[in-house]
Amino acid sequence: MAYEFDFSAITPAAVKVLSDGMLVSLKITLVAIAFGMVWGTLLAMMRLSRHRSLQWFAAGYVNLFRSIPLVMVLLWFFLIVPQLLQKLFGLSPANDLRMTSALVAFSLFEAAYYSEIIRAGINSVARGQFGAAYALGLTYPQAMRLVVLPQAFRNMVPLLLTQGIVLFQDTSLVYVSALADFFGRAYSIGERNGRIIELLFVAGAVYFIICFSMSLMVKRYRRKVAA
Repeated sequence: MAYEFDFSAITPAAVKVLSDGMLVSLKITLVAIAFGMVWGTLLAMMRLSRHRSLQWFAAGYVNLFRSIPLVMVLLWFFLIVPQLLQKLFGLSPANDLRMTSALVAFSLFEAAYYSEIIRAGINSVARGQFGAAYALGLTYPQAMRLVVLPQAFRNMVPLLLTQGIVLFQDTSLVYVSALADFFGRAYSIGERNGRIIELLFVAGAVYFIICFSMSLMVKRYRRKVAA
């Protein structure tokens, strides 16, 4: 007997719940992008530094996080961060720190990937730019901040946006910490109403529309830059 789709479970109340879940997913994405780019930039500069200790630290950090599955990192931080914050700040075990754990895990994890993108972007800038900056009397930090990084980020924007799309998709993994993101709420509604297939279909369609639209924007920007 063929399966009959029934989308009656997607009521206005369900849409409100899904919207709240989408806000959670977007919050994780935006915070992880912001922190990941800042920390990733520092890591990239460490790897390009002449100091061996900074190079080793940054390389070890990047290799560690890029060699471990994200879902495992989320589980580690879900188990570690609450206990650490409770001991440092005397928080009650009753406090819900799932969001904090997810934000920390995603931010630190994504920083490793942004670091490699940013390092490649810096290396794509002609070395002569440093010489021109030094000729103007700029120091290395000033040359990096005022001359090299602006050009590097212009070259990196498509890759940074693409990594942001991947990050948004990966937020669905927060289900391991029972955090009610968009995917988690869709699955809960489907399970409660016995319509998991329909709700997962809707969730997949929403992810597709958002990610495909962003991908088209990235392609358009890339063609604009190339022109």
